[in-house]
Amino acid sequence: MHPDTLSVHAGNVDDLIGSVVPPINLSTTFERDEAGNIGGKGFIYTRMDNPNRRALETKLALLEAGEEAIAFPSGNAAALAIAESVLEPGMHLIMPDDCYHGIASLIKNMLARWKVSHTEVDMTDPRQVEKVIQKNTGLILLETPSNPMLKITDIEAVSSIAKAHGILVACDNTWTTALIQRPLELGVDLVFHSSTKFFGGHSDILGGVVIVKKKNAVSQRLREFQVTGGVVPSPFDCWLLNRSLATLSLRLGRQVQNALTIVDFLKTHPRVEKIYYPGLPDHPNHAVAKRQMNGNFGSMISIQVKGGEKESMRFAGRLRIFKHATSLGGVESLIEHRRTAEGQSPKSPDNLLRLSIGVEYIDDLIADLKNGFNG
Repeated sequence: MHPDTLSVHAGNVDDLIGSVVPPINLSTTFERDEAGNIGGKGFIYTRMDNPNRRALETKLALLEAGEEAIAFPSGNAAALAIAESVLEPGMHLIMPDDCYHGIASLIKNMLARWKVSHTEVDMTDPRQVEKVIQKNTGLILLETPSNPMLKITDIEAVSSIAKAHGILVACDNTWTTALIQRPLELGVDLVFHSSTKFFGGHSDILGGVVIVKKKNAVSQRLREFQVTGGVVPSPFDCWLLNRSLATLSLRLGRQVQNALTIVDFLKTHPRVEKIYYPGLPDHPNHAVAKRQMNGNFGSMISIQVKGGEKESMRFAGRLRIFKHATSLGGVESLIEHRRTAEGQSPKSPDNLLRLSIGVEYIDDLIADLKNGFNG
């Protein structure tokens, strides 16, 4: 079935009364039969499995064209699960030089305590990735488009290099979702998301997910990390996320349409020093983005405002529809000064603002931006 249909119907479990909308099952434990065997539905304890989590995981696996999905309570938990399931102490991973700061912090701090080393590289050039491969490299981490500079990695090229060296590849697909970009079909082994973002879409759910191309030893370890480690999302969060996925294509379609109009407004504005959006023909990785994003460039935009940090903060503060807040992918438009959100080792330019475009009426969004520039 088409993803639009899967996002509505996939994974919905029948209940005893024929509910059209899957009910929330908050039970932490499930009754066995008279002989003490696990019940007919296969549930025993919610940490191990739950009807709402099973429905969500079934849907997410189908949307990303993977064999199994493993849900977690946050995107960082999903990334940590991948590291724990793929890497051993003494191994090495390769990461983007502009990796999302939350995952970069996880790698540099937590994984360092596990004796896992890393190399940061500009992944817009696959040759640079191959140059830093070591004998103990066990994982290549991709993030494309990158956060917040919207760099584009050639997924197919890097995956081909990795396969030649027997290295697994994991791709953060949060910014595009499978409706725009399908990394598993381009050669990666694992896809992960902060499902808080576009999947949730309403800024009211915290979640993460890993989808595997094939069920294997790595997927078994991921499931062990989830179940035995107790790193599980609540049934209610799974229910909310399942509900939100039904409108994913509608929301994302409007967000992308709005983003294209806003990019057209911003690209020639005299107060904008630079704009980052892979849909622009002068973006250095436009050709790659056009191919692997199927001509659909997403709804995230970054800009540098003339006048440095002071003027960029003033601009963000004058907006009324765009809220100055962290996160992205929701129905509401957000703007964020990234450098102040990147912790102790910020990388973003001091005048860079990241825009997450929502579903509001486009003329209102443009008017808000004009007012911000005009003061």
